[in-house]
Amino acid sequence: MQTGVIYAALAYLAWGLFPIYFKQLSAIPALEVVMHRTVWCMVLLLAVLAVRSQWAWLGAVWRTPKVMGAFALSAVLLGINWLVYVWAVQNGHVLDASLGYFILPLVNVGLGFVFLHERPRPGQWLAVAVAAAGVLWLALLSGHVPWVALVLAVTFGFYGLLRKVGALGALEGLTLETLVLAPFAGGLLLWWGLHGQGALVQGSATDIGWLLLAGPFTAVPLLLFAAGARRVSMATLGLLQYISPSLQLLIGVWLYGEPFASARAIGFCLIWAALVVYTVEGWWFSRRSARSAQ
Repeated sequence: MQTGVIYAALAYLAWGLFPIYFKQLSAIPALEVVMHRTVWCMVLLLAVLAVRSQWAWLGAVWRTPKVMGAFALSAVLLGINWLVYVWAVQNGHVLDASLGYFILPLVNVGLGFVFLHERPRPGQWLAVAVAAAGVLWLALLSGHVPWVALVLAVTFGFYGLLRKVGALGALEGLTLETLVLAPFAGGLLLWWGLHGQGALVQGSATDIGWLLLAGPFTAVPLLLFAAGARRVSMATLGLLQYISPSLQLLIGVWLYGEPFASARAIGFCLIWAALVVYTVEGWWFSRRSARSAQ
């Protein structure tokens, strides 16, 4: 349990610090950053599989159209999520990105209700309603829907849903997703290179170095998360997941000076209140279930 908490906390800590990494690549278009992220992550994952001689699953998957279709869809969702997140960080929307991951647990409740026929408890519905009020307030305040936050929450929510019902583990699933995206990513990088464009041709050695680090920076937190998730309860994992958006919020405000006026804080406070309701209700339900089992 203690080891699992450490693994999961390190994963969320790494994700929370991602804005600092992607800010180093602000001079490179978000699409190109995501293409590099895909290719170098795939290279690293294939190297891990080679070391572990873990190839048997790959042949079986190629012969299963249903599994391939599900992971092709999850790969597209992951690519969209990465693209919007990198664009948001590079263009001064770190707070909007953090908001998306604050909303995510509540989006998961709704997806579980619609697609998995789960029946949220009254306290969970209350949390969803309060969070929706916070999102509505932010939309009215800005004059437009907070699309960055909603796209990040919805794409990763559906991604998590597909991975929850998927047939592959964390390492194999992420490898397959990057393999699905790799022909497009690699082809686009090759096209840019042949036409004298892109960071590999025009970028500095520093830029290329940062891009190469996209592989481990993407894969390592995901593998840490997978290791931690197997060792801790869902309640503990639910509490730890707030490390990431909290760090992103602090980085956006204190490090990059994004505005956080009192009016905007009201919307965030409503969403934080929803998370408190959601977390306390989950903790209370778990304790009550444990006493009943005893």
